[in-house]
Amino acid sequence: MSVPEAIVHEHDVIVIGAGGAGLRAAIEASAGGAKVAVICKSLLGKAHTVMAEGGMAAAMGHVDDRDNWEVHFSDTMRGGGYLNNWVMAEHHAKEAPDRVRELEAWGAVFDRTKDGRILQRHFGGHRYQRLAHVGDRTGLEMIRTLQDHGVHQGLDVYMEMTVVALLTSGGRIAGVLGYDRERGRLRVWRAGAVILATGGIGKAYRITSNSWEYTGDGQALAYEAGAEIMDMEFIQFHPTGMVWPPSVRGLLVTEGVRGEGGALRNSEGRRFMWDDIPEAYKNQVALDEEEAWRYVCGDKSAQRPAELLTRDHVARCINREVKAGRGSPHGGVFLDIAWIKSRVPNGEEHIKKKLPSMYHQFMQLAGVDITKEAMEVGPTTHYCMGGVRVDGDTQMSSVPGLFAAGEVAAGLHGANRLGGNSLSDLVVFGKRAGEHAARWAKEHGAAPVDSAQVEAETARALAPFDRPNGENPYAIQSDLQDVMQRLVGMVRTKSELEEALGHLDSLRARAAKCGVSGHREYHPGWHTAIDLRNLLHVSEMITKSALLRPESRGGHFREDFPAKSEECTGFNLVARRADDGSMDIDRRQRAPIRPDLQAIIERMK
Repeated sequence: MSVPEAIVHEHDVIVIGAGGAGLRAAIEASAGGAKVAVICKSLLGKAHTVMAEGGMAAAMGHVDDRDNWEVHFSDTMRGGGYLNNWVMAEHHAKEAPDRVRELEAWGAVFDRTKDGRILQRHFGGHRYQRLAHVGDRTGLEMIRTLQDHGVHQGLDVYMEMTVVALLTSGGRIAGVLGYDRERGRLRVWRAGAVILATGGIGKAYRITSNSWEYTGDGQALAYEAGAEIMDMEFIQFHPTGMVWPPSVRGLLVTEGVRGEGGALRNSEGRRFMWDDIPEAYKNQVALDEEEAWRYVCGDKSAQRPAELLTRDHVARCINREVKAGRGSPHGGVFLDIAWIKSRVPNGEEHIKKKLPSMYHQFMQLAGVDITKEAMEVGPTTHYCMGGVRVDGDTQMSSVPGLFAAGEVAAGLHGANRLGGNSLSDLVVFGKRAGEHAARWAKEHGAAPVDSAQVEAETARALAPFDRPNGENPYAIQSDLQDVMQRLVGMVRTKSELEEALGHLDSLRARAAKCGVSGHREYHPGWHTAIDLRNLLHVSEMITKSALLRPESRGGHFREDFPAKSEECTGFNLVARRADDGSMDIDRRQRAPIRPDLQAIIERMK
């Protein structure tokens, strides 16, 4: 097939992704004087950030004045199994309150305390009430606010575009090659800097809370461009996704339900989370319903409910109950918020006010009134703690001029993300990425685009049309999701991980021969063939990294190595593309934490 002429666009900074991180990066880069392009896979306003419901974590101390950045920093490090990039954890804890206030100044309408300040709620792994929220629609309000503010910055927005390659020249970033999903016309965006803000990898799994866009695009694009990818073994399985009906299995049920007093019960009606309290939290968990409720109501002398422990632990406890035959009829457990009606005046209206999206979601999709009956929930693939390895201050990757922010970037969350840290992550590091990308582009200018690379990547993107009788890409993606769900899921073993690698080799061979017919306009089969390459890259990273970490920590649980290893605390696993095209994964020793930050961690213990 001949290579068509591409439409060429010229910018200083290109942002790939229009969620919270992408929009905040674009706003900051534009404020720095850069001409900015925002490229998004879907329509503007449809980014996955809108699905983030519970709130954004920031130590503002509006509800509990004992909270401060040091406590938030310590909670984040402990939740992440001390594998976090401590530079990022410090920036995040210190800067999140300012980013919340900034959103408020730009028009975000947060829930309020009685004296008019931004209200904060409980969330798992956070010592105090820390999540600024807008009911259970916080992500939606964030996107609305950032879009409204960003539209006045003079951004060029390219919607419904797929990026197929990052263009490099002389070892640095030069631009982006992609196409419009509607017509299939190829485009080249030239720029001095590129910011990846593409989100996660959830569509590598069968059961996921993630939307269709989350096919590991940014991680795979960066890997192919020579960037280092870190911590990919750490996948967070959110404890509460819908389990019924099958059409919505995996759809997120916000942690805000538990933050407002929701209880997890098994088929015997027992709050099973009390059965297994991790050693690190032994003296911080309420062991009866009265104290748990007092905590929800803001009693500073009460301990947190066990339902508000870290997500990895809660998910494994749910999995244990289901395997033991104490699950709900459809293979989950019960999440009960209706019980608080006996504690709250006008209980039904209280629940509807605090959790409006959850009320409508269950009524419309499952025929369940959460003010009267319990929800059925179970673990769902939710978040990837790993991603592009970046500098903790600037967010630049190991490829000069290539930056990353949000879920696509590794470091902040270590082995496990605390709920609510994701939304503040987006704006804290979106701002940093935008600021430093604009500065880089101004200082270094644009590199020349290599036409031979454009031609080669174009040919690769169009190759499925040369195989009209090739295998259906949908079938390959479905088989990949089955392999990852079955063999590289929440509980892992050496034998199953090795079996998964064998399947991935076979799937890669099949993907190389997949084909599509017809023309490029409105062609979802072609889009899936493009996504497959990315999904296979990230699946291999996850599986190989999981095999090379012989311990259990955070979002990585090895049944054959169920304990943490002190040796494994000393390194992160980093994937990079070898000269022969194979994937190398090596141990990268961690930099010693700064003494004053170590002192904070010890004091908070």
